Amino acid sequence: MDSPKGSLEELKQRNMPSSDSVKVAVRVRPFSQREKNAGSKCVISMNSNSTSIHDPKNPSNVKTFTFDLAYWSHSGFIKDQDGKLISADLSSKYAGQKEVFRDLGQGVLDSAWQGYNATLLAYGPTGSGKSYSMIGYGANRGIIPVVCEELFKTIHNQEKNRQYQVTFSMLEIYNEQVIDLLSKVKKPGGLKLREDQQQGFYVDGLKLVPCDSYAQIERLMEQGTKIRTTASTSMNATSSRSHMVITIQFKQIFLKEDITKQSIINLVDLAGSERQKSSGSEGDRLREGSRVNLSLTTLGNVISALSEAAVGKKVLHVPYRDSVLTKLLQSALGGNSRTIMIAAISPADICYEETLSTLRYAERTKKIRNKAVINASPTEKLIKELKAENCNLLSRLSGLQNSEELRCLLAENELRIEAIQATWEYRLEEARKEWEQQYAAVTQEGRMMETFPYLVNINEDPQLSGVLKYVIQDGFSDIGQSASNAITLRGLGILDKHATITNTGGKITIKPQDNCKVIVNGVPIVVKTKLQHLDRIILGSNNAYLYIGPPADRTSEDLCRYDYDFVQSELAAAKGFSVDKLGAGSKKDGKPDPSVLAVFHDYIKLMPLIAEANQMSVELRKDLKLELKVKNLASSDSRGYDLQKEIIVKVTHNITNQVWIWTKSKFINRKFLMEELYQRFLDGEDVQVDSESDPFWDPVEVIHLGSAHIWLQSLAYCMKLEEQIELLNSEGKEEAILLINIIPCSPNGRAFGEDDMVIDPLEMLGKRIDFQIHILQCLGVKWIKEVAQRGIQIGYKVYDLPCSFYTKPAWKNVNPKLEELVQFSALNTSHEFLNYLQKNALIVDLWGLQEGCAELDSSQQDMAVTPKGSVIIDNPRAEILNHAGLNTDNRFAELYQKLLKLEQETELLRDINRALREDNVFLKERLTECATETQILGKTLKSPIKKQATKTTPSASKDSRAVCNSRISCDAEFAKALKAFYQNMNVIRGQFLKLKHYRPPEEDNVQLLRQFVERQSHMLKDFGDQLESSISKLKNDVALIIKKKRERLANSKQ
Repeated sequence: MDSPKGSLEELKQRNMPSSDSVKVAVRVRPFSQREKNAGSKCVISMNSNSTSIHDPKNPSNVKTFTFDLAYWSHSGFIKDQDGKLISADLSSKYAGQKEVFRDLGQGVLDSAWQGYNATLLAYGPTGSGKSYSMIGYGANRGIIPVVCEELFKTIHNQEKNRQYQVTFSMLEIYNEQVIDLLSKVKKPGGLKLREDQQQGFYVDGLKLVPCDSYAQIERLMEQGTKIRTTASTSMNATSSRSHMVITIQFKQIFLKEDITKQSIINLVDLAGSERQKSSGSEGDRLREGSRVNLSLTTLGNVISALSEAAVGKKVLHVPYRDSVLTKLLQSALGGNSRTIMIAAISPADICYEETLSTLRYAERTKKIRNKAVINASPTEKLIKELKAENCNLLSRLSGLQNSEELRCLLAENELRIEAIQATWEYRLEEARKEWEQQYAAVTQEGRMMETFPYLVNINEDPQLSGVLKYVIQDGFSDIGQSASNAITLRGLGILDKHATITNTGGKITIKPQDNCKVIVNGVPIVVKTKLQHLDRIILGSNNAYLYIGPPADRTSEDLCRYDYDFVQSELAAAKGFSVDKLGAGSKKDGKPDPSVLAVFHDYIKLMPLIAEANQMSVELRKDLKLELKVKNLASSDSRGYDLQKEIIVKVTHNITNQVWIWTKSKFINRKFLMEELYQRFLDGEDVQVDSESDPFWDPVEVIHLGSAHIWLQSLAYCMKLEEQIELLNSEGKEEAILLINIIPCSPNGRAFGEDDMVIDPLEMLGKRIDFQIHILQCLGVKWIKEVAQRGIQIGYKVYDLPCSFYTKPAWKNVNPKLEELVQFSALNTSHEFLNYLQKNALIVDLWGLQEGCAELDSSQQDMAVTPKGSVIIDNPRAEILNHAGLNTDNRFAELYQKLLKLEQETELLRDINRALREDNVFLKERLTECATETQILGKTLKSPIKKQATKTTPSASKDSRAVCNSRISCDAEFAKALKAFYQNMNVIRGQFLKLKHYRPPEEDNVQLLRQFVERQSHMLKDFGDQLESSISKLKNDVALIIKKKRERLANSKQ
């Protein structure tokens, strides 16, 4: 037998570290049903180990990344008879669960058998397929279950002179709290982390379950998933905001070699990576407040620091200790572990930014280098021999040669070893008994579901859907938080006794209790309602269930279609929100605009969060109401192109009527903070916080209420524009009426009249143009009608000026007189400015003021002005108009195409006018020649003839004056015709905008829909008639002018 010293030397050789980089794989999933419905396009392509992403806004912009492995799981697959997804044919490059396990899962197992620690991380945005790769779904099992099954298969085929010990644990990290998913008892504040010099950080009190079969682990995973689902409902924490860590401790005891190898396998499903960007909470005063994001943010910081260190940069600190997750993963990142990361990505164009962020994150991770060692140590036998030798040495040193003492010491060691062994067998037996009890309970539940109707939960995470089942037995079944109910449910907005389900004679009904929120198939109910098989039920703020009817009512229909997206889309449709309402202009291929679909996607995604936030506001008595709105739903830029739409949240205080507008990112950040405060409320802690720390509070701010477009085409012809125009909000509804004049004038402010009009704007090229913007009054301001203490300001921005102009504030008046006048001067008019006047509108914004808010600066500081105080525009030293902000990808609607055609016809009329002016010049030259010839004749002829010539000359002069008078008359008539035409055009533009923003009623009322259709038909007819009338009148006027001119020309030649 080898000496202990020889065994130790052998261990030292085995424990030499090996340096390995983190292995990184990327996997792209198929389109989700929502993405298919939206007509999304794939922006991902793969070639061998490289992955390329194409910018949907700029297809030529392609970024390529290279990883250890790239899995194409987007297309090229079919479902076999067992329900597994496999390659459609030999030419398909589809990578299924089998291929992913072969490359990644098998590597984890190989490392564990060799005695290395192994870690597998799944990273990516919510819904990108992380959980599918890790856990799987149905017949398509993921890496975790297959790793566990293959581990026990291999154990059962090993030699008998070895012993194997497998323990299983499952935990969740949410809001920096560790939750044991195998324990039915939730410890307030979560489990604590401890640090040991040998094993590093570990979770104190975590349940470690001994296992001797895969079936046992499978049942434990089901139990953990059930507890996770229940906890996510009661804590209001969706799985996308939590990390799940499964740990398998695998010990191999080699009896002959006197060696024990111990491996720790960490399988980590990380929270959605879109949470990493500080929730995108840019501009929020509480930006760093939330702990929900802390672990994922810190993980990003750790990876960044380690990747920089790997390329030779000096890194002073790696922030492992800044979060719970990074403490537990310290060995996996830069430490003693062989680590693999699978980055899951979406193929859809609407997820481009998140996908690109994930690929960049993965690229940094692959630079990290770990130092893994085989975790081998002497067995208990070797430890016993070493202790015995130490005792002999101590005995010799002390002079105590009592062999009886040595025998007692050895006996004690043997008893201790036996006790340890007995403890393992005892723990294994206890775990086996618990497993058998759970199996019996699940079997009983299955039998009852075959007999009675039941509810099954629908969760945002597909892995957590279908986990909770509630059987509806005969008679009355109360639902609510109270433990005395037949069905006990916990969650936001669910009261002690929330609703009652009745099962009598196969007829099942549900009736909400007073003021309790119950929604069936997207529609709120207040009376007893009969349930049909596969009805969708929402209880409280966002607890969704699918009703499965009695066996006689059940069909073979696939239940998978009734997922979380289906329920939320149904709820949105019932509220009247759809892609059509967003005004999605169709592209050439007939599909909606991707940017509009992205907004719809965001709206559906945020709906349940808004419901939860409103419920927390009620329970915490914050008196806030939150509503989802679409910014720029019916708004356009200065050229008439639709502005990019985005989701915003309108927040209203129910008592003070104060209003705030939050961006999507700000709301998500606040939602995290609200959850933290609400959890403290549930834990019975004090939730009184000062305003600065309150996520429900913000300082009062100015609110953008609406805008109006005033087209400047008339100004290009030096024509005065007097407008009474509607200020419309982002939904196209009227907020107020604005009286505004735009007046061409002289440098000293004298208003131009009709005689100052120009026929062709090009006449003003290089000349000075002065004009005044005179804002007179606002009428019927709804903002002030709602709350009399409010005020308004009007703002606008002209051409290339760097900042906006604002009127002085007007308070507590529904029809405030503003009387603000500003003069502008273009000293040397450029082509660009003339083009701006002819094709752009002045956008006038209505801003709402509230008591205590800071008013908008109405001063005109830092503006270049003339000596007489006129603001200088079209300044060549100023920044040129930025066209980048104009969305040139947008398409005109059919009516707008008519306006474009009209502008083309107008340009044609301008060409006719230029031709007429050239005719005038030609005639003038001919008249001059005639006058010259007459003078020559007068000199050469004799007196009688000279007298006759003298008589003739006044006649020629008279004809010349007649022609000149004719030209002046024609020009004046043409100018008047143009003025009338442009005035009509302004009316037509207003009609067009009204028609564009005219929406059908949200209620499903046939009478209202009929009235809408009739009204819309009248508006279309009026628009068409006005358009045709304006064009026809202009053509007739021009034809008449040309006819008169030709007649006068003919008369002058006679």
